[in-house]
Amino acid sequence: MNDSKILLGKTDIQITPLGIGAWSWGDKFFWGFGSGYGDADCKTAFDASVAAGVAFFDTAEIYGSGHSEQLLGQFARQSKQPVVVATKFFPYPWRLRRANFLPALRASLKRTGLERVDLYQIHQTLPPVAIETWCDALGEAVQAGLTRAAGVSNYNADQTRRASDTLARRGVPLASNQVKYSLLDRHIERDGTMQTCRERGVTVIAYSPIEMGLLSGKYTAQNPPRGARGFRYNRRYLEKTQPVIARLREIGAAHGGKTPTQVALNWVICKGAVPIPGAKNARQAEENSGALGWRLTDAEVAALEVASEQAQRA
Repeated sequence: MNDSKILLGKTDIQITPLGIGAWSWGDKFFWGFGSGYGDADCKTAFDASVAAGVAFFDTAEIYGSGHSEQLLGQFARQSKQPVVVATKFFPYPWRLRRANFLPALRASLKRTGLERVDLYQIHQTLPPVAIETWCDALGEAVQAGLTRAAGVSNYNADQTRRASDTLARRGVPLASNQVKYSLLDRHIERDGTMQTCRERGVTVIAYSPIEMGLLSGKYTAQNPPRGARGFRYNRRYLEKTQPVIARLREIGAAHGGKTPTQVALNWVICKGAVPIPGAKNARQAEENSGALGWRLTDAEVAALEVASEQAQRA
């Protein structure tokens, strides 16, 4: 039996402690959509996730130029089980007015075929439009019934406080902050973002929780990832991550053969965040769901963090 659901921030929305990120659904440039996997594979990933009790899905208007939203909306409408759908607004440089916000949300609703989304997030901060301008529009969207909850993404501690304060003036809680967080990227622990979210009752949603596949253990300096990921993670980086992966394997073996991916995701859950790994097919979705239903010990969490810190210093 998988873990019980948790509340999304200070809302009444219940989500599973593990979600699925749909960045790869339709993305050709970074993930190679259409070459090795396609719409049908994404459907199997969705179905396998729901069957395993994972019912929180995150997308964005920019993923696959809207194709990810179309797929997720289609799958959600066809699903026999209720799912929580999150998407995002991107503050493009040419979106200079507050009036651009609600039309963008309505366009996302049209692509998904949903009357409202459960969580609508501002994808990142991007000048020149102020955080307060977009967050006030986000609060209006909640009050208009177009989204059940308000979230942000890639906001640091100060930006999170500003977003929370702006929404509070409308009586709307900031439900979540979606940030990059994994054993190989723990910056939110150091810069105050995680602590601020805890103080404000904001759920931390962790994207790239297995570092775009690196923590799965399938990539090495001799076998790097292809495409854009191969440029991002060079041979030196891949070499220094191997001790972390070795520790993930060791701990996984002690838990009945859990994979490095499952252990890495469980670590994120133990840290109080909600990981949203990607899944391009049923096999990946099923592996992700294996992170639920068990828990690392405090000693294992600490051992992984020691390995993480050593890798960062290497």
